[in-house]
Amino acid sequence: MKKQIFFTVLILGLLSPFVILGYYLKVFDYDITSLVKYNPAKTTRIYDKNGEKIANIFDEKHRYYAAFNEIPPRVVEALLSIEDTTFFEHSGVNFDAIFRAIVKDVEAGKMVEGASTITQQLVKNILLTREKKISRKVKELIYSVILETTLREKKISRKVKELIYSVILETTLTKEEILERYLNEIYFGHSYYGVRTAADGYFHKELNDLTLKEIAILVGLPKAPSTYAPTRNYEISLGRANRVVSRMYTLGWIDENTYKTAMAENPKVYDDTLTQNVAPFVVDEVMRRATELGIADIKTGGYKIYTTIDLRLQEAGQESLKFAYNESVKRIEGYKNNEINLAKKRNVKPNLSEYNTSLLNGALVSVDPKNGDILALVGSVDYQANSFNRATQGKRQPGSAFKPFIYQVALDLGFSGATELVDIAKTYTYHINGEKQTWQPSNYANSYKGIVSLREALVHSNNLATINLVNEIGLGTLLKELKKFGIQNVPQDMSISLGTLSLSPLELAQFYTSFANEGVQAETRLITSIEKDAKNIYQKEDKTRVITTPTQAYLMTSILKDVVERGTGGKAKVSGLEIAGKTGTTNNNVDGWFAGFSPSIETIVWFGNDDNTPMFHTETGGTIAAPAFSRFYASVLKFYPQVPRKFSVPEGITTVDVGSQKENFTDVSKPPRTEAKSDPQQELLF
Repeated sequence: MKKQIFFTVLILGLLSPFVILGYYLKVFDYDITSLVKYNPAKTTRIYDKNGEKIANIFDEKHRYYAAFNEIPPRVVEALLSIEDTTFFEHSGVNFDAIFRAIVKDVEAGKMVEGASTITQQLVKNILLTREKKISRKVKELIYSVILETTLREKKISRKVKELIYSVILETTLTKEEILERYLNEIYFGHSYYGVRTAADGYFHKELNDLTLKEIAILVGLPKAPSTYAPTRNYEISLGRANRVVSRMYTLGWIDENTYKTAMAENPKVYDDTLTQNVAPFVVDEVMRRATELGIADIKTGGYKIYTTIDLRLQEAGQESLKFAYNESVKRIEGYKNNEINLAKKRNVKPNLSEYNTSLLNGALVSVDPKNGDILALVGSVDYQANSFNRATQGKRQPGSAFKPFIYQVALDLGFSGATELVDIAKTYTYHINGEKQTWQPSNYANSYKGIVSLREALVHSNNLATINLVNEIGLGTLLKELKKFGIQNVPQDMSISLGTLSLSPLELAQFYTSFANEGVQAETRLITSIEKDAKNIYQKEDKTRVITTPTQAYLMTSILKDVVERGTGGKAKVSGLEIAGKTGTTNNNVDGWFAGFSPSIETIVWFGNDDNTPMFHTETGGTIAAPAFSRFYASVLKFYPQVPRKFSVPEGITTVDVGSQKENFTDVSKPPRTEAKSDPQQELLF
């Protein structure tokens, strides 16, 4: 009887694993599609024109993908030495390791050794992740016998499923495919998923550039990423890495010299933010433009986006804008303190409403006028305080910064820098909806010259001379000629003389390339190319339009040089570099601009209050925007001392003495034959 019972128990013991296995095979569906067609969410990287990384863009998991042929053999060896030495020999489950682990666990009376293969670990990470851990609240009930029993059954169920999944997976994928998925899926701490991500994050290196010790640190992390994190527990991490190196040496996978070198190394570890976003305004604009290109999975698609941005100039632009802002605040605070002191002396309450700088902000855009490449894009003084991009989304009136477009039309119609314009006050009347309206424009500071040359009118930004120039050209002719610049929503009345249309700094930058690029306007661009899975899916194209000839464009450049040398743009000067540009200040000092260029780079600077209220009365384009421009170009010379310093003069320019100064002429803008005489008090026709 005892013998019969013994054999019955023995047979049941032998058959039970097969019965259990059969049960789990029949009851559960083992779908491994997610691993066979493995396509995890991947991080998109944005680079500047020199290949410097601007930012990482990702949704939930930060992951750079590495194909198996991109993973160095040494990484695989180090991983297998510590995690699964017989990986290439077993079929997904290492039964010898399981039995050894059971014996050690029984001897110790607790779990002291695991036996999961790399295949099993991969299954747990992807195929069995839905089985959530019990919450802390439920764990408080762990003393319940029923719950304890349920938990044990659940663990057994998961283990059986894990074994079955692993065997199926091994029959479907190659060992190399399994390793590729494992090394891209596994968590390496610090929110790094995948070995390439960890190599870049911890060591700022590509996989092929890692030392053995660095590799050992990485492969030692998955067991306990928090415990072994080199950014938090460097010494513990090194100890784990040393065990990896020692194991490789014991297995005979590295020689003694390699072993000693690795053991002695203490790698430098970086503790970076995940996004590494050093130009947030650029990143926001890149994402917006990528969406316009039809890229919907920008945060998960693993793209490489190359931009026109120069990170050194981007940083210089941010610093220059902040500098000018701080200088403005200091000026205004100085006037405010004077007002307070004066009020105290008079024993009255000071009116401090005009001195509020809480809404003051600015923007800066710098481009290469030859091709429209955006080199720097700064949308506010402080992104953390306000992320609205005023450089691309802020539409403001350019004021006198728009005048060069009017004057270029005049030059192209045969006017020259020596053409005399009338600069006197005039009241204009017109009707809107049957009601009589009057318009009485004036110059800044209410100064009038009487007769002034076209050059001097623009150099000193004379409003009345400009209005009279428009009157002489003819409003209809001007509006027709302005169309060649591609400017939209141009006012269809005389107010265009004072730049009353609305433009963003980036839009104005594109139109100004017409002057800076010898008469050829270049469409601005930010993204040069986009790659996905090593394939180019987008490549930028140059888009230009001819506005005028190089000689006519040079006439404008020579006048705008004088604006800086002796006109309203004096604070934009840069020692050792020729600058051409124009200030712009709208009514009541609401907006302050400086739009200008050197022989190789063009830059637009804007300042104003975010609610369109006037800035303090001292703040004009010349006082607040021009200094930011000048400081930016000082940085340009520091970073790129080899840039062209002087404007080249195209063939076809004739220089003639006109009165007390020299003037440039062309075959279109010809020198005057006789001195014309004009009566500044004569009636002007509107």
